[in-house]
Amino acid sequence: MKKKEVIYRLKHKKEIEIIGGLLLIFLAGFLFIKLSFSFELKGDQLLQLSYKDHYEEEGATLSFFGQDLSKKIKISGEVTDGKVGEYKIKYSYHLAFIPFSKTRKVSVVDTEKPTIELVGEKSQTMCPNKEYEEEGYRATDEYDGDLTDKVEVVQEENAIKYKVTDSSGNTTVVAREVKKEDTTKPTITLTGGNVITVQKNTSYKESGYKATDGCDGDLTDQVKVEGEVDTSKLGNYKIKYKVADSSGNETTVERTVVVTETASSAKGVIYLTFDDGPSGSGSTSKILDILKEEGVQATFFVTGSGPDSLIKRAHEEGHTIALHTYTHQYQNIYRSVDAYFSDLEKIQNRVKSITGETSWVIRFPGGSNNTISNKYNNGIMSILRQQALEKGYTYFDWNVDASDAYECAKSSVTDKKGCVYENVTSTLSKKRANVVLMHDLKSYTADALADIIHYAKENGYVFDVITKDTAPVRFR
Repeated sequence: MKKKEVIYRLKHKKEIEIIGGLLLIFLAGFLFIKLSFSFELKGDQLLQLSYKDHYEEEGATLSFFGQDLSKKIKISGEVTDGKVGEYKIKYSYHLAFIPFSKTRKVSVVDTEKPTIELVGEKSQTMCPNKEYEEEGYRATDEYDGDLTDKVEVVQEENAIKYKVTDSSGNTTVVAREVKKEDTTKPTITLTGGNVITVQKNTSYKESGYKATDGCDGDLTDQVKVEGEVDTSKLGNYKIKYKVADSSGNETTVERTVVVTETASSAKGVIYLTFDDGPSGSGSTSKILDILKEEGVQATFFVTGSGPDSLIKRAHEEGHTIALHTYTHQYQNIYRSVDAYFSDLEKIQNRVKSITGETSWVIRFPGGSNNTISNKYNNGIMSILRQQALEKGYTYFDWNVDASDAYECAKSSVTDKKGCVYENVTSTLSKKRANVVLMHDLKSYTADALADIIHYAKENGYVFDVITKDTAPVRFR
């Protein structure tokens, strides 16, 4: 190796050693400065907050050889209140060319599940042969707001499930139980009523019937009719009408055909009549339930009170909807002839709007011979009776009084149900038509009704509805 080359290498090695030494001194100084600083975050470095909470900046601490430099820390970044997301807050300080920094991560989260509200009942029974018709639902989330359009609806065998997930992944599932079963019997309505009177040695013609079912609709053509009428012999003949729906629910009703010497005879027939209703308190509904169970039709002299739905139900189940009064305020309806017929027209219009039929059967409040009307217009009843007939109305009084609105209603009567039962059953007669006055506003009348019907059936009475062609029962 040449001398010059040796000198160069020795010189270069020395320079490298000097530079390396300087770097070591710099690094040692840098580390010394770094280690001499105390830089800490106040609170957690990883922080999770609900979007409902407000972020409070806790800051950081910085000191150098015991000297507090915290106020010189620069804080950058922010957390937006009420907004879900990941945020970073940076804390920094520079000493000449030496940087110091810390970072806090803040997660603003929504952990609350959405809510789903179902329209209608959560448990429903529907017809086996029909598809479920969605009644509606609404999904809301406190953070996202309305999520209704994001609801997933899945129909399972016995349930409808509703699922929704909010923007944070919170999921809610609710279910509506849907049972496909039909336990309701069909309804058979007999045209002309449950009792028909025909004259001896005339021909008997079927008056007609209609059968309907809530699930299957019109079943009239599936009705089986059993029984015959021999008009050559006096007596009572039973015609049975039977129909079953697709679920096997069966209904049977009977019509009694009375063969008499004169067709107008109605001996032994009971016309159950109910005044002053319908009642929304439950007594009218109970009466209708009993009548349906027993296969008996009745006549309802209605007023302007109570829900339309009860009048509609009574009409659809074959009962006669007759007119009593709209207001039932004696001082108003009996103050003049015009006032009475104005009130009567009002209740007639109500019935027509509900049933689609115009009723011409009426009962005067207090009866056709009441004297309380004289207090407001002396002698008005004789005028009203005459004009009612002239206008085409047929009015009915009664010859069997349950006295459920008078005697049995007294506070001194402890057994009100027994009082009603006794008043009716003790006055019935096989020698005449029996028009029974009751009131469907009275709960104890509803309680007594089934026993009254059982007594009548056991003793050979039959039931019928009042129509415009029924021979009227009137006070003398």
